[in-house]
Amino acid sequence: MSLQFDHIVYGPIHSRRLGSSLGVNLLPKHGKICTFDCIYCECGWNRDHRGDTVLPTKEEVFAALENGLRSCKTNNLSIDTITFSGNGEPTLHPAFAEIIDFTLALRDEIFPSAKVSVLSNATQLARPGVKEALAKVDNPILKIDSADEALARTLDNPVGTYSVASVMEQMAWFKGNFVLQTMFLKGVVDGRTIDCSDRLFADKWVEMALKLHPREIMMYTLDRVPPLEPLEKVSVEKMKEIAAPLIAAGIEVIVKG
Repeated sequence: MSLQFDHIVYGPIHSRRLGSSLGVNLLPKHGKICTFDCIYCECGWNRDHRGDTVLPTKEEVFAALENGLRSCKTNNLSIDTITFSGNGEPTLHPAFAEIIDFTLALRDEIFPSAKVSVLSNATQLARPGVKEALAKVDNPILKIDSADEALARTLDNPVGTYSVASVMEQMAWFKGNFVLQTMFLKGVVDGRTIDCSDRLFADKWVEMALKLHPREIMMYTLDRVPPLEPLEKVSVEKMKEIAAPLIAAGIEVIVKG
């Protein structure tokens, strides 16, 4: 599976969750660096993309972002959000906080109506400055794929130590002012059948989400061919059924199939 993002700035592309999105990749153009190795990642396995480990400098990011935004403005292209995603975990970049400050100032100048979004697996929240930078953007979109520790590790293949409980503690710092993102899928992994919509896992996830009480929850399922097969979608109907108690508690829930 090939990498999706071979430029620092790409798009705008249509995002099923965020609309017209100008993407920003803070990771290598031809490699992948991530603290997860998710079985469903559209960029493929970490091991297949180790040839390039060079991160763009903050100056390169600044120049690419300014060029991208000014080009969109000149060509009358609509931008709903400037989205940090790319070939791995964006908060791993050592200048992440500075880049966010630059992006917000540039956004205010060129596209003041656009949002700034960061798609993060939340593993770097304890690093100095990361939470504070994420708190400045419009959409800090933070991932927990399961409240069950074993299932989360199966889905996300964390590189190093990972604890859902520890991530929840870090997320509590935001006092609900963040977006929780969760993947729902089913299939066979290492000979074991898994199903994120199974009542036992779903109930535990709902309990976790109610405790965190984020301002919004994004529930989604497979959209592209995953590196591990066979994996299958969870239906929109099933995800809406799982979401019912969260909606009743006043949390906005977006379900994407």
